[in-house]
Amino acid sequence: MRKKILVVLSMLMLLSFQAKAADQGDIRLTSVSEIEVAITNDKGEEEVIRLEAAQVNVAPGDTVIFTTYYANNGTQPAADMVINNPMPEYMRYMSGTAEGRGTKIEFSVDQGKSFGAPDTLKVTGEDGKERPSGPSDYTHIRWTLSDPLPAGEKGSVSFRAKVE
Repeated sequence: MRKKILVVLSMLMLLSFQAKAADQGDIRLTSVSEIEVAITNDKGEEEVIRLEAAQVNVAPGDTVIFTTYYANNGTQPAADMVINNPMPEYMRYMSGTAEGRGTKIEFSVDQGKSFGAPDTLKVTGEDGKERPSGPSDYTHIRWTLSDPLPAGEKGSVSFRAKVE
């Protein structure tokens, strides 16, 4: 039985953004969640297209692509930009899928209290012993832009997660 999960709403509600710029109102964010679907085009060829996750039945095992587009609509560079994404409920991060050109990507296993590279993160197992964390332990992803975002420039960050 396929169960519809509304991941777009949770993603939009959970996304947080921090930017230190002359006017933070000049930074615009747009978040989307999509799935890839194979279709047959007019030429009879199979191609993969992306559809908004809220418009289709998303079932356990499906992969959702979460993308945050950002733009500096101001007249000054935006420095110290950080984008934090909590992992949506009922989703598990897919290892190696976080992307963001010109960003430092870090993960959290403690609800966003601290962040680090995957090989530095530890969690306490059910047996009470500390162990290295894995992608299923990630609660948040953070992208820190390496350089100020010039006025008029834009970019995006993304990751993929599987529906549990």
